[in-house]
Amino acid sequence: MNRLLNLSDSIHHNFVLVVCVICLSFAVSIAENARASATSDDVIERIQFVLRSTDEHSDSVLRITSIDAREQMLVDAITWKGKRIDVTRDVEFEVQPIGIVSIDSTGLVTPLSRGTAEIHATLAGVLVSKLRVIVESDDSEPPVSFSNQIIPVFTKFGCNSGGCHGKIAGQNGFRLSLLGSEPLEDFEHLVKESRGRRLFPAAPDQSLLLTKGINDVPHGGGQRFLKESTEYRLLRRWIAQGMPFGSSDEPKVDRIIVQPEERMMDAQSSQQLRVLAVYSDGRSEDVTQGTQFESNDVDVVEVSASGLVVCKELTGDAAVMARFQGKVDVFRASIPLQEQVAFEFQPRNEIDVAVLDKLATLRIPPSAPCDDATFLRRVTIDIAGRLPTLEEVEAFLADSSLEKRRLLIDRLLNSPEYADHFANKWMTVLRNRRPSQAHQYASFAFHGWIWSSLHENKPYDQFVKELITASGSMETNPAVAWYREVSDATGRVEDVAQLFLGQRIQCARCHHHPFEKWSQEDYVRMTAFYSLVSRKEGRTGEEPIFFSRTGGASASHPKSGVGLKPAGLDGSPVEQAIYEDPRHYLASWMTSDENPFFAKSLVNRYWKHFFGRGIVDPEDDMRITNPPTNPKLLDALAENFIRSGYDLKQLIREICNSQTYQLHSIASDTNLKDRKCFSRYYPKRMTAEVLLDSLDQVMLTTTSFAGMPRGTKAMQLPDAGFQTYFLTVFGRPEASTACECERGQESNLAQSLHLLNSDEIQKKLSDEGGLAAQFASTSSRPISEKVRELYLRALAREPNADESFRSINYIESKSASREAYEDLVWAVVNSKEFLFNH
Repeated sequence: MNRLLNLSDSIHHNFVLVVCVICLSFAVSIAENARASATSDDVIERIQFVLRSTDEHSDSVLRITSIDAREQMLVDAITWKGKRIDVTRDVEFEVQPIGIVSIDSTGLVTPLSRGTAEIHATLAGVLVSKLRVIVESDDSEPPVSFSNQIIPVFTKFGCNSGGCHGKIAGQNGFRLSLLGSEPLEDFEHLVKESRGRRLFPAAPDQSLLLTKGINDVPHGGGQRFLKESTEYRLLRRWIAQGMPFGSSDEPKVDRIIVQPEERMMDAQSSQQLRVLAVYSDGRSEDVTQGTQFESNDVDVVEVSASGLVVCKELTGDAAVMARFQGKVDVFRASIPLQEQVAFEFQPRNEIDVAVLDKLATLRIPPSAPCDDATFLRRVTIDIAGRLPTLEEVEAFLADSSLEKRRLLIDRLLNSPEYADHFANKWMTVLRNRRPSQAHQYASFAFHGWIWSSLHENKPYDQFVKELITASGSMETNPAVAWYREVSDATGRVEDVAQLFLGQRIQCARCHHHPFEKWSQEDYVRMTAFYSLVSRKEGRTGEEPIFFSRTGGASASHPKSGVGLKPAGLDGSPVEQAIYEDPRHYLASWMTSDENPFFAKSLVNRYWKHFFGRGIVDPEDDMRITNPPTNPKLLDALAENFIRSGYDLKQLIREICNSQTYQLHSIASDTNLKDRKCFSRYYPKRMTAEVLLDSLDQVMLTTTSFAGMPRGTKAMQLPDAGFQTYFLTVFGRPEASTACECERGQESNLAQSLHLLNSDEIQKKLSDEGGLAAQFASTSSRPISEKVRELYLRALAREPNADESFRSINYIESKSASREAYEDLVWAVVNSKEFLFNH
């Protein structure tokens, strides 16, 4: 029987076919990956080798051209429905004839001698796939390349990691560059340092490099490899050859490719990965055994040193980073719920379509839509940074219009509170600080510029251009205050990359970025944009003037000393006239519609503001090894943002009008464990400023800030110099970095104690003009109305019957005293429902 028939074909009552189907079912039952989802629809049709996609030769042949090669085989089982399941570790391998190659139970092929062989993979003795292998290498031992072969060994076993010899001071007198970013330096340290005592070409096995690596000689890092390993044999051969460095024109790794790129998997299933390195001369090589693997979510998937991905019980998706020779690629695993679920979700815009597609793929049903009271409180906090007023709550709950949510969003965006809230957000990441009173004018002016830009809805690309190219005095151009706070070129380029591109390039200042493709050269070229920025005294010493002097912009590479012209990340060097300000080129490149980082960085930052988690999280770390949980959603948001002309208010409208944003925060049994697919609204604690203003709003009190008019809200403070104990303990940042991670959003004991029994809260509760005092002084008003008002003010909803009954009983039991009302207000503002936006 040459091929298996499709299930939809008639069986023809053929006995042989019946036996075959029984055997296929048996094969499914013994395959571990297939067992996790074995149903009648998942019966395996065939198995096949998955070959290297970059090879130009026939798909039925694998050519091995080096005695150092190791090939990781992948074997897939294909079901009747087209689903692919990795069975590499479930099949039995056989090589005919023997002696040409060997293959172990994990599918790793090692060449033994020149010739042609055939590898058979058999599942349950029934399903067979064949692969022809031609070994073209001879028995000679070609020179070992230090850069391409020895450095990967050090990296794979952690020798040049930041915790070992790769740290800045090295380890026990021996230093390597971090992750092998500087092969020539490593060669010098290893071969020539300390009179070459680590290597002994006359007796390679006695070399310290090997005896310490196998722990024959005491080694702080312990045993890193076995004497029988391929790595040991490679290192030994290199030493025996006299430690060649290799030629200067030998091919370099251009990129790496992980196979498969992505896969739908089941809980507790596994997937073997293969990694191919593509060199500058076009050839490819299997480097799986020399690759470092790392999961970005070990609660969802784990990965072994050999590239075996193992799923756990959680539903969701995760990425596995593969890194080789400074190049990275990512494998994505999606693990859906096992049972089929019904979806009651009506998309309203592209956001909803992208989210629904993701949820449907993972079979995670979304929560139900939230009610009006929940939505009113949620969106008012998220957009305006405050609670809805009593009048707003009563009017919104009484409104029966189908358009009331959309109209509410527009009203909030047009309010000054929107500008207050988002100016506070941008002010902290733009480091608007006030080290002394002499800096007050500049910090207040800078905040005013940010506030006005947001209130008038200045296009985001224009906002960024004005900031990056700011020149002059703080009186005429307040945006130059950023240059005063971020005083050197390295700080400026790092802040700009992190804030506006979502790229944390700080690591590349000293060495090749360990988790990205950015090199020191990329970092230096970005820094060159700021090489002509100069400072001179202004009206006062604390208010200097900034300008760009004439000349050719460049920056020196810290190792080679070569002057490099400015260039954007992945961009071409800029050719500028000596009278031109290079920052204008930076601004144009950065805000271009073709820039792959700019729009995505902003929409991801704003998405996190509203959902508490970015599509890429952290929101300013958008590297290839930290991929988005929903690429389609990120792309749709970025494309819409560009089409809108970088309209920030329109972006917020799209997010808040989506069905996704308006889902309930209450989880169901089936989406309880979802943490990043946005199947519900994720509750988040109110920020320090919002919480303080909300307490004052509910209690009818105010908080005083030194030097500010009475009635100034915490959200309106113009710089980070106004720190109180309340704001500090609830995580208000000091604006000392460009990272939003500086804001603390976690709950802790100090916060609970402060809310429960601090003098500050007690004074607000007992304030003569406060809410409790007003309730106690109006004895003619029914207690039930006062309870209702408190709930509307604090929670934007009516109290339920039980809450109303208990509250009224308590007040009556205390003779409607002022203390009783203080207790009731205290209880409500200490509830999770009040403290969290949900």
